[in-house]
Amino acid sequence: MRRQVALLVTATTMLVVVAFLLPLSLLLRTLAADRAVAQALQEAQGLAVLVAVTAPDQLQPAVELLDTGSPRDVTVYLADGTALGADAGPVSALARSGRSFTTAAPGGREVYVPVDTPAGRVVVRSYVPDALLRRGVLPATAVLAGLGVGLLAVGVAVADRLARGTVRPVTALAEAAHRLASGDLTARVEPAGPPEVREVGTAVNALGRRIDELLLAEREAVADLSHRLRTPLTALRLDAEGLRDPDEAARVGAGVAALGRTVDEVIRTARRAVREGGHAGCDAVAVVAERAAFWAVLAEDQGRPWTVHLPAGPLPVRLAAEDLSAALDALLGNVFTHTPDDAAVEVYVSSDSADGSDRVLVQVADRGPGLPEKAQERGRSGGGSTGLGLDIARRTAEASGGRLLLEGRAAGGVSITMELAPP
Repeated sequence: MRRQVALLVTATTMLVVVAFLLPLSLLLRTLAADRAVAQALQEAQGLAVLVAVTAPDQLQPAVELLDTGSPRDVTVYLADGTALGADAGPVSALARSGRSFTTAAPGGREVYVPVDTPAGRVVVRSYVPDALLRRGVLPATAVLAGLGVGLLAVGVAVADRLARGTVRPVTALAEAAHRLASGDLTARVEPAGPPEVREVGTAVNALGRRIDELLLAEREAVADLSHRLRTPLTALRLDAEGLRDPDEAARVGAGVAALGRTVDEVIRTARRAVREGGHAGCDAVAVVAERAAFWAVLAEDQGRPWTVHLPAGPLPVRLAAEDLSAALDALLGNVFTHTPDDAAVEVYVSSDSADGSDRVLVQVADRGPGLPEKAQERGRSGGGSTGLGLDIARRTAEASGGRLLLEGRAAGGVSITMELAPP
């Protein structure tokens, strides 16, 4: 925007300068030519007075002296046609008519002044070359050009200063908007600049405050939900434990436990202090390594075969570290909950550059019984859970610009891959 304003003012100033200086330079050229012709006419008229009072036989030295000292060629045509001074060819009939005039000539202009003497009509001619007609025009034009360049420089400087004063508040607005998008809900901007920009700044500040209010209301609602659900869940768990049929008690207890885990996950997700936006990023290798170390303890306790394959270098992805951790925990939690203790688990992190996208693949594979046909549908699972784990992983992958892939394994089990886009 700053560049565009500067270019606009520069173009406008150039148009004004050209519209002002071009006619002025032409006027200077005309004035210089008129001044040179006027000097030639004055010189010719002075010589005409001398011719009128001097005998013809005494004119030759005076004309030669004047022609030698003048920058113009001077010629005197006597009544009998004799030419004194500079050689200029025969005099025209118009010059003999008795009128003073100027006319264009090759390389300059000619001034004719007739004068009547006792011996007849004498014509005085003065030739003004182009060099005299343009004397002083070039320096004056250079001065005008310098003036134009100076005006243009001043205009550009003023335009840049004005544009900077306009762009600076817009840049501050953009920075505040980016901070809000990245999760910094304390970002505010000091309204400044033109009235329209100040109004936008005020609106951005109001938006930030409104987001804070909405998140606070959401957290309060979640806290209230937690308080409301804990008591009936506890009552259901006690009722399940009091059933006489052990199988029925185990089945109801498992359902209550699954519901409790779901409620915990919803509350944990809603209570996140900061929700990172589209500019969030993390190192997938570091996040997977940290979560793998956490789950390795449970795998060791169950005696479950546990393998983790991580590349040597970092693999950045367009996703918050907390989101990736939650998705990976959901996938591993499903594996540990719904597969036998001796089912092997493998975790892979790799980079896929086959299509030029440099996507990062986070894969969780197991040797369990596999997944039902509609396991990816939200809220559906064949293993006694709510089916939200896969949905969390799917939404996380899609939020980064990728996708979730499920594949059955030939030797049994399933492979779940999150394709994550780079920043």
